[in-house]
Amino acid sequence: MSQATQGRETSGATTGGLLRYVRDQGGDDAVAEVLRRAGVEASPAELDDQSRWWSYDTRIALFAAATEVLGRPRTMFDVGTDVLRTGLAHSLVILLRSMGSPRQVFRQLPRAVQKFSTTSTMEILEAGPTWATVRYRLHDGYRHSRLDCDYTQGLLSTVPKIFTLPAAEIVHAECQSDGHPACVYHLTWQRRSRLPWRRTDDGVRHDPELHALRGQLQILQSAATDLVASDDVDTVLERIVSRAAEAVLAPAYLLVVHAPAGGAPLVHGAGLPPEQLPELAARLLDGGDMGPGAVVVDVASARRTHGRLAALYRPGDGAIGDESTMLAAYAGHAAAALDLIIALEEARTEAVRAGSLLSLAHELAATTEAAEVADVVSAALPGIVGCSTAGILLWDAATGSLRSQASVGLGTVGRELLQAAALRAEDVPELVGMLTGREPQIIRAGTSSPVMRRLLDRLGTTDLVAVPLLADGVFLGAATAGWRRGEAPARLDGEVLTRLRGVGDQATTALQKARLLQTVRHQATHDALTGLPNRVLFLDRLAGAITGARPRAHLGVLFCDLDRFKQVNDTLGHAAGDELLRQVSARLRAAVRPGDTVGRLSGDEFAVLLPGLESPEGAHGLAARVAGCFDEPFRLEGTHVLVGTSVGIAVHGEDGTGPEELLRAADAAMYRDKHDRRTSAHG
Repeated sequence: MSQATQGRETSGATTGGLLRYVRDQGGDDAVAEVLRRAGVEASPAELDDQSRWWSYDTRIALFAAATEVLGRPRTMFDVGTDVLRTGLAHSLVILLRSMGSPRQVFRQLPRAVQKFSTTSTMEILEAGPTWATVRYRLHDGYRHSRLDCDYTQGLLSTVPKIFTLPAAEIVHAECQSDGHPACVYHLTWQRRSRLPWRRTDDGVRHDPELHALRGQLQILQSAATDLVASDDVDTVLERIVSRAAEAVLAPAYLLVVHAPAGGAPLVHGAGLPPEQLPELAARLLDGGDMGPGAVVVDVASARRTHGRLAALYRPGDGAIGDESTMLAAYAGHAAAALDLIIALEEARTEAVRAGSLLSLAHELAATTEAAEVADVVSAALPGIVGCSTAGILLWDAATGSLRSQASVGLGTVGRELLQAAALRAEDVPELVGMLTGREPQIIRAGTSSPVMRRLLDRLGTTDLVAVPLLADGVFLGAATAGWRRGEAPARLDGEVLTRLRGVGDQATTALQKARLLQTVRHQATHDALTGLPNRVLFLDRLAGAITGARPRAHLGVLFCDLDRFKQVNDTLGHAAGDELLRQVSARLRAAVRPGDTVGRLSGDEFAVLLPGLESPEGAHGLAARVAGCFDEPFRLEGTHVLVGTSVGIAVHGEDGTGPEELLRAADAAMYRDKHDRRTSAHG
């Protein structure tokens, strides 16, 4: 039976003690055979975990299998009598010994039974200095087992042994297996041992309390070693809960610690329904009442208070003696382990951040586009700042708005929502603070402006830090780091802001470089006077259009040369000539289709790339439109000047196949057109 289907009816202290006894008697092979015969899928380590609980059926199946494997009918009685050595928690032995006498122990025994089983009720009918009568009843709905009865008798007989007395003698005349309402046990024991130290069969002195104290010390030492051997906080917390059962046996445990990096507390529990954990965790951390039987201690070291640890009991049950002292001692080891793990975690985090910063610097050094800079920086921010979401927003001076250029951690819907948003100063006071004061903004959804509150709510973000990206006082945009509910550090204006500012400075430098490169590239590929693509870029686009041409689509090139351009320069001056070229470029761009490219090749020579023509004749129609835009005179230096043009046409496939070949063909066609028009004019 898997643990997922187990009821919480038998403590791991019982199953673990049984397997340790079997291992002592028959070795690991005997343990494996017991598990096989019992049909138990859990491992020996899981069954030995005192924080885990198992069903009554699993318990009885293990009892029966152990009896068969060891081949002794009274095996379970022997398991019970040997429990001080193999099964009973050292902490419980120490607590029972502190009660002073077997009589006091028997009076507390009904409460101690609840630490091991929830299927039976024990009642002490009488308890004297050297005798006791115990009534033990299995609850309705369970089938009584003589093996369980034998085990119980063995346990009861050991009570005097806790005080170095001989084992109790038991008379058992009424058994629930025989139809009696309950099992009744009559126990008697000696008042005191003849020797202050009882000797075992091999002559070695044996004091259960001393043995338990040594065992408890070993447990604390091994717990400390086990905890610091972990390499992450979650593993440590899980082990703390698991090991807590060795300090205090209880049906359930709850551990709540503050998250090292801030955000929601970390919660680990055992024996509690998952749906109850959030409410119980909040109550425990706030110092609320966890119930009359709860044992609650702080998990604290000299450096910090990490949180709280609780051993929880069912209503009516509770701790025995001063269990809080033992749990507190264990919690001290747990706190020291957490100190170490958190220090290691912080060191690893800083190493990751340093690596991320170095990687960011390398990546930014290779970026040449503003969009690429935004992608690289936003991707690096969570690892450097420790945020849940991050982004780069760039300032659009034309619209007076801040727009998202790149973001991470928002998901597809959130990313699309942010990209569609345009943050304007008149709507977002937080933006005014960055535009005017050039200062970072810490924005919390609950206290932000209405526009920001709605946006943050839709993005699932409750806390946001934004730093302006400034280049020589010019506002380029903002770098942002955000957190979802409960994930933000306690302070956002300290180390978080410092890291974000550092990344923002790198982003600003990279954006400046990208914009400078963009300007240089534009100047290298565009005509400085008209802003049109120059000959190099025009030929590049022509080559691309040829390569990407659709089947059955035609591609044309127009070559234009101005008439009377030299006369304008000579009569009105070069400034007028430059103005003429600017006006010509504007008319050409207005005359062609949106997908066409107009370029200035040199002097008064222009070219037009015409991709996607339905037929070669389409180039002639567009050539007529281009020629027609010269019908109206140009106004230069207050004078209307009529300037004409000659247009040559080349079609891909008919007049050539390569970019240079097509351009030469169009140039030649332009000269033919110029010659024909001159001939017509003189004829």
